[in-house]
Formats: sequence, structure tokens, C-alpha cells
Amino acid sequence: MRRLQIGVMGSCSDLNYTEETQRLAEEIGAEIAKNNATLLFGAEKDFDSLSTAACRGAKRHNGTTVGVTYGKGLEVLEKDADIIIASGLERGGGRELTLVLSCDAIICVNGGSGTLTEAAIAYQANIPIIVMENTGGWSAKLAGTYFDDRKRVMAVPAKTAEEAVKLAISHIKKA
Repeated sequence: MRRLQIGVMGSCSDLNYTEETQRLAEEIGAEIAKNNATLLFGAEKDFDSLSTAACRGAKRHNGTTVGVTYGKGLEVLEKDADIIIASGLERGGGRELTLVLSCDAIICVNGGSGTLTEAAIAYQANIPIIVMENTGGWSAKLAGTYFDDRKRVMAVPAKTAEEAVKLAISHIKKA
């Protein structure tokens, strides 16, 4: 049976998230690894991010990680990722599609416009969306909402890493 693929989407460090939010992203990655799922994340070339923090958390627990990056080349900041996929596409335009459509569920932490794009792609594709409601950004704004009257999937709020991963797995099984 194929392993579940759970994506972690979140802000780049240029949005100045807190150390507490970064630790939470690492905990989410650790929980994904502990549940024997594969972590998918946006592999960055020039900024650290909450996605790469999740990768570090997964790797600390011997998890499998797949990073999707923009442009050409496999050189990224997170050197411990197991697999890097170069999308050949611009940052902020296209990589998000490949990343999200490769996930069984996504977990959003904080988040700016890129995270909003990823959540919208998941919504359109009926991919379960879990949002960390206590982290600010788009995660807090989307918590408990549907994006339109079609009510495809709700952005399900979570407070802890363990709760987020349990909810993701539960929603994957229901889908």
C-alpha cells in the first residue's frame, strides 16, 4: 500500500514568523514521520521557511521527505531532504500546483500569498486542508471556513501538531 503523502505549507522567513511557530512546524514534520507518512514541502533556494522547518522535524524522526522547488537545479537550502523535484517553474507560479496535487492532505502553518495559493489549489482539487489556527497569517483567516458556496472541503482548524496530523489522516481516509 502506498504511504500517505502529507504536505506542509507555510510562510517563508521573510514574513518574520515566530520561533514558536517554527517549532510547531518542526513538530508537525515529526508527527508526519511518526505516522509513517511522507512529508512533501516547498524546497527553498534562498529563504528558510516553515515548510523546510517541517522537513527538519521529519528528518529528526527518520521520516521520508520530498521537496518541490522552483526553477532548474536540485540545490536547495534543506540539504537533508530525501528527494528534490525541480519544477522548472517560477517561484510563486506553478510549483505550488505540482506540490499540492502530489499530496493526500495539506497542513498550513501561518502563511502568506504562496500558502493561500496552495490552499486554494487543494480546495479546488478536494484535497483535505488542515490549518494551524493559532499561527496567524492565512491559516488563522481560513480556519473553519469553506472558500465558496460549493463547500468542497473545509479548512479544518487544529491547535497542536499531533491534532493536525491526526485530522489530516482522518480526512484522507474519509475522502
